[in-house]
Amino acid sequence: MELLSALSLGELALSFSRVPLFPVFDLSYFIVSILYLKYEPGAVELSQRHPMASWLCAMLHCFGSYILADLLLGEPLVDYFSNNSSILLASAVWYLIFFCPLDLFYKCVCFLPVKLIFVAMKEVVRVRKIAVGIHHAHHHYHHGWFVMIATGWVKGSGVALMSNFEQLLRGVWKPETNEILHMSFPTKASLYGAILFTLQQTRWLPVSKASLIFIFTMFMVSCKVFLMATHSHSSPFDVLEGYVCPVLFGSAWGSDHHHDNHGGSQGGSGPSSHSSLPTKSKEELSEGSRKKKTKKAD
Repeated sequence: MELLSALSLGELALSFSRVPLFPVFDLSYFIVSILYLKYEPGAVELSQRHPMASWLCAMLHCFGSYILADLLLGEPLVDYFSNNSSILLASAVWYLIFFCPLDLFYKCVCFLPVKLIFVAMKEVVRVRKIAVGIHHAHHHYHHGWFVMIATGWVKGSGVALMSNFEQLLRGVWKPETNEILHMSFPTKASLYGAILFTLQQTRWLPVSKASLIFIFTMFMVSCKVFLMATHSHSSPFDVLEGYVCPVLFGSAWGSDHHHDNHGGSQGGSGPSSHSSLPTKSKEELSEGSRKKKTKKAD
């Protein structure tokens, strides 16, 4: 009986790994990605005043991971833009989200039950991109573990890692919102997933790729749907990092942000020329926190 259940699970994982992503899953990925572009402050005004800049930002949200991966592997950065079907589909989604009369399309896809379905389908695409990216990097660098991990990581979270460049297209420069400094849950999960898939690709993890794709996808879908349904900005990794990081690094991951806040509050007793600096930093940090919350939902 256990053998039959194991075989059925293996067959389910294999069938799941062979499900084509285009067009249904890719459509969901584009919808969620461009939704979060519209959530950015000033994104709607940008689309009305500078539609070309808005369209470029939308394409970065949809295909930024492919651009970064091509950059790492020394391949043409515009290679993926030869995929006319995906570009046209993403462009149609951008137009409907920003310019549909009465915002009907935007209101429909923002309805929470519908949005949860799209978010779950986006995580299917994310995990598949990590696995494909590592397989592609392994083809070029058979023993380059760090190259495979980096490629899988940017495949899974390239949009977040390119956030500062995308901000420049919108005329915004906020280096304090760098994703490396304040990693969101999808970015951390993509990094951990890239490590797991690299271990599997190099045969250090005794599990099939189809099974790993299925298991990690179920983990990502469960976490993202739960976090969005509960409107939570926490990370499932916070508890583990709270125990491990102080042992390995002497402090919790990302604790420097809190030290900066304390330092700013203590500097208020100085001269007037200096007292304005903490106030400015607090405003910037509050903007950065709002940006971080938006990214965590990605």
